[in-house]
Amino acid sequence: MSSKADLHIHTTCSDGRMAPEDVVMVAAARNLKACSITDHDTIEGYVQAKKRADELEIELIPGVEITSAFEDREAHILAYYFDVESPQLNKMLIRQKVSRRERIKGIINTLISNGIDIDYDEVRAVANGANIGRPHVANVLVRKGYVGNYFEAFSRYLSSDRLGEIEQSYPSYQDVIKIVKEAGGACILAHPGKLYSQQELQLFISSGIDGLECIHPSHNFTLQKMLTELVTKNALLLTGGSDFHGTVDRAYVHLGVVTVAEKHVDKMKRMTDQRKKIIDIK
Repeated sequence: MSSKADLHIHTTCSDGRMAPEDVVMVAAARNLKACSITDHDTIEGYVQAKKRADELEIELIPGVEITSAFEDREAHILAYYFDVESPQLNKMLIRQKVSRRERIKGIINTLISNGIDIDYDEVRAVANGANIGRPHVANVLVRKGYVGNYFEAFSRYLSSDRLGEIEQSYPSYQDVIKIVKEAGGACILAHPGKLYSQQELQLFISSGIDGLECIHPSHNFTLQKMLTELVTKNALLLTGGSDFHGTVDRAYVHLGVVTVAEKHVDKMKRMTDQRKKIIDIK
């Protein structure tokens, strides 16, 4: 087994297309030492896959990608090595499910106002009990012939620029950071390369973010280098992963290829172990 880890993976518990147990089987087959299922606003994927991961002798790191509010848009924060039984964290994730549902209803209303024949029940059926998101809306748009594929759905209808301002009730990024830390976890800013200015990245750092996802399919060498230098300068954690969704496209190839070295996982584990000890003392 290699000394690599993929720390950004989605499953059918949110907007991925592969079941959690199957994901860890693929990760093991690709000789990863560790991986993390980071579904959007739910840890159900981790719960479902933990036993299978133990059987395969691959470390499954508790993970989740949490949607937060940053100024006038969303910011996604990856959380790792938290206490999966943390009451405060789990209460937030329950609220997130409601927030995601209300946001999707707002997106659907916007699409309807633009002449698209779509309703919430169609999207909910596609989600099939998973935490609902824009990819499920994209799926309906493809099925109904409005677009030819998922990527066209986002470029024509579902990007933030196309949708405009949609009312949302996600917690602030500062609150998410606080809750993750109180659960003994590490909080990492997801795929920041093309989303934030240097000044905005400093806001996250000043607010206590533990690290940056430097390695991501959307980051070219220049972005990786810039983010790595920022991490080093501020003594932050460095993470990365494939952002795997299980689709038959280039993201599928990235599972087990877009990875981080074991030393970065070990550093994060040591930090969160220390954080949990401090919490226990308090």
